Amino acid sequence: MDDNNAGAVRPARRHRILAFFTDHAVLFIAIVAAAVTCFFVPFDAGYADYFDADTLACLFCTLAVVAALKIRGFFVWLAGRIVAKFGNLRRVTLALVFITYFGSMIMANDMALITFLPLGYYVLDSCGNRKSMAFTFVMQNVAANLGGMLTPFGNPQNLYLYSYYSIPAGEFFAIMALPFAAALLLIFGTCMLVKPVPVVPVVPPSPAPPLWRTIVYFVLFVISVMIVFGLFPFYIGLAVVAAALLVIEPRALLRVDYGLLLTFCAFFVFSGNLSRISAVAEALSAVVAFSPLLVGTASCQVISNVPSAVLLSRFTSDYANLLVAVNIGGLGTPIASLASLITLGEYRRRDPAGTGRYLALFSLINFSYLAVLIGVGFLNGLIF
Repeated sequence: MDDNNAGAVRPARRHRILAFFTDHAVLFIAIVAAAVTCFFVPFDAGYADYFDADTLACLFCTLAVVAALKIRGFFVWLAGRIVAKFGNLRRVTLALVFITYFGSMIMANDMALITFLPLGYYVLDSCGNRKSMAFTFVMQNVAANLGGMLTPFGNPQNLYLYSYYSIPAGEFFAIMALPFAAALLLIFGTCMLVKPVPVVPVVPPSPAPPLWRTIVYFVLFVISVMIVFGLFPFYIGLAVVAAALLVIEPRALLRVDYGLLLTFCAFFVFSGNLSRISAVAEALSAVVAFSPLLVGTASCQVISNVPSAVLLSRFTSDYANLLVAVNIGGLGTPIASLASLITLGEYRRRDPAGTGRYLALFSLINFSYLAVLIGVGFLNGLIF
């Protein structure tokens, strides 16, 4: 290779390396954070207890099934149907956001976003409204974070706290009813600001995917969700989904976002180690007594809501305020919730140049909602 060719290759290689680090920035941050805590907590058998196998198995299965549906054009076909059905941008936005909102109640917020963000993109792309993608993605993200708060299985932190404190189901729903209703009104009101401009498909309608494949994929999707409910042992569900896709759609297994799975693993190590560092534990014990609601919300902004739930639960018996805190605390910074990191990653893949605008809009809406819902949380605390 001559010097000119070598000179051309080096910038291209640097660009690819930079793009790789940029695309996986959250993963590298998580790995660095986990690695730092490992200096304070030497490796031992306790590390194995950090990892939530059910969550990881459910996440892998959902990612794989969604990838299979993408390959067969399901989301493109469904997007065309939604545009034809709802007819204007406001209705389309409401449909996408509330599909995500109520979907997160039954399949967990992370899974709802993995499922419905691609649908949002294809709907807007099919009617030539990609400029609305930032707003729609932000609102879908908010909807997933807040819609999942009502049910014990709506997000990972709810599952954990519901089990850790053995909260009666009726009391759980009662605690979360007021914040859930307030979130519903906020989201509906914000979406109503979208102008009801007509939308029409700008691309020819896509053919429906083969019915038998769609049925099989949805059965596999149900199996994935059942892992969260504990109705399927994770290893059986994982084996069934992986084996089925290996036979009928092996490409789906190659398109799973393994970086996201590694990000979850790194966060598990980070939060697990933090809880075992005595200085951190002592400081948190003193601080959380001041206000589980405020401390829990603030903690989410720094270490995310799932690690906050695991960490703070060991230092307070006030599960009602902590439960509200780690749900509304998923709003705010992009790292406050892994669901928000999923949305950011999906947006960056779709529109890298618009990431700055997305983050500005994300911050405006998230912190505005967070301020209102903290007030609702204090009101809720007077009841429980």
